[in-house]
Amino acid sequence: MHFPTPLVRATLIQRYKRFLADVVMENGSTITAHCPNPGAMLGLNMPGLPVWLSRSPDAKRKLPYTLELVEVDGGIVGINTMHPNRLVAEALAADAIPELAGYATHRREVKYGTNSRVDFLLEAQGRPRAWLEVKNCHLRREGALAEFPDCVAARSLKHLRELTAMVEAGDRAVMLYVVQRTDCDAFAACHDLDPAYARGLTEAARAGVEVLAYVCEITPLAVRLTDRIPWRSA
Repeated sequence: MHFPTPLVRATLIQRYKRFLADVVMENGSTITAHCPNPGAMLGLNMPGLPVWLSRSPDAKRKLPYTLELVEVDGGIVGINTMHPNRLVAEALAADAIPELAGYATHRREVKYGTNSRVDFLLEAQGRPRAWLEVKNCHLRREGALAEFPDCVAARSLKHLRELTAMVEAGDRAVMLYVVQRTDCDAFAACHDLDPAYARGLTEAARAGVEVLAYVCEITPLAVRLTDRIPWRSA
């Protein structure tokens, strides 16, 4: 996934009200940018961190800049939660996720469960349907371990239960975590920040939901899904 326009570098002043971030541009001016991330962004919202912004070509947009990347601990982190589905769509089209290769169609936002829409429904003649949920992961606290979620994620827990129901109905169900970091080599559910979700992931896996985690190659020019990393289950 290439950014449509070159990103510009800035320095974070503060992230606040979930979707706003004040930054200092390289020319010394201060602006407010859109922060496309509803999570806590633990470790990624500290004043003084270098950040990268995209600029919208829409002249009518109230906040023309969007916070895309954060530099921390020598690595680059993608914080835009809109990107994982785009990254997965590109990877599916190129059969770049071996565990999900070979499906003829990849439909998006298909209704399922209780008032939900699955991120992708993969179908091919002679194969069980595969219901695929995608989550953005950007939390790292110790070593090279990526963790999800970074706050209580009741809606994500609901998705695990709905995926489990698809397995019980005879279909395939997959939970895919897109780790938008360049410094992680393993993934785990975050037990202390959301113990219910961590238990739910373990229960879903035992019921047959497949758990995948993939890291990304990230630069100010593009983000690309690359390698699978192991899931450290409880």
